[in-house]
Amino acid sequence: MTQSLWITGTSKLVGLIGWPVKHSLSPSMHNAAFIALNLNWAYVPLPVQPSQIEAALRGLGALNFVGVNVTVPHKQAVMRYMDGLNDAARIIGAVNTVHLKDGKFFGYNTDAIGFLNSLLEVGCNPKGSRVAVLGAGGAARAVVYALATAGAQTVTVFNRTAERAAFLVEDLADTFAEGHLKFAPLTNEALAALDDHVDLVINTTSLGMSPDVESCPWPGEVSIPNRAAFYDLVYNPLETTFLARAKAAGNPTIDGLGMLVHQGAAAFEVWTDRHPPVEAMRAACLAGLTNKSTD
Repeated sequence: MTQSLWITGTSKLVGLIGWPVKHSLSPSMHNAAFIALNLNWAYVPLPVQPSQIEAALRGLGALNFVGVNVTVPHKQAVMRYMDGLNDAARIIGAVNTVHLKDGKFFGYNTDAIGFLNSLLEVGCNPKGSRVAVLGAGGAARAVVYALATAGAQTVTVFNRTAERAAFLVEDLADTFAEGHLKFAPLTNEALAALDDHVDLVINTTSLGMSPDVESCPWPGEVSIPNRAAFYDLVYNPLETTFLARAKAAGNPTIDGLGMLVHQGAAAFEVWTDRHPPVEAMRAACLAGLTNKSTD
């Protein structure tokens, strides 16, 4: 018999705040985890307009929520309301997981550990690697922090607006040994110069995400670096144009589903203090993606 999720007066509640949240896979992922462990918990989507962040957080406390995930555009805005931050959230400058405990709000960033664990599970250890990061937004900050803590040899942040990449490097420079974190404009010439001097290329932009599946952060006229692994944080579709081009060139590729699952698993552990059922969470995400593709 298939287990079901039942919400009762004793259920512990967690959720997702963002604007919008209707397309998120997180509710399916976390509810599958609760069912797998037979926990009387429920995860609900909570659309919150940017002007209502403080009211929403205070409401969570009044409703006895255990915690929430935080997605765009609220990851920076919620920080001012936290009573404590873990190191990753403080250094990256973004919170994606909130734990309510004893009437206080504790903010975490599980994107970084989620990204790192997704690499390690496929046998890609970034320690000592030369890495190119495409994009300089919030996701890039989490990725760069993770690479720093994992001991990457060098990380170069490429962005079309070079000043934004420079700000990221300046903000996170203290997490790296001097000179190991760099920035460059995202131009054909700069990417072509990577040649054989890069081991891992990571797309942190939204280019290639459904429905704009034809877009790609790697210019079509620039050759794919030999042997470098290509990682795309985009997970819908699982094989983006970015990854398809790298695969066609014979390079190893990694899709973004692993990061989604592992950042969720880390949040699950923060809230429940239980080891997360990662494979049940992954299966729920894959089922959700299949359903979206047939909508």
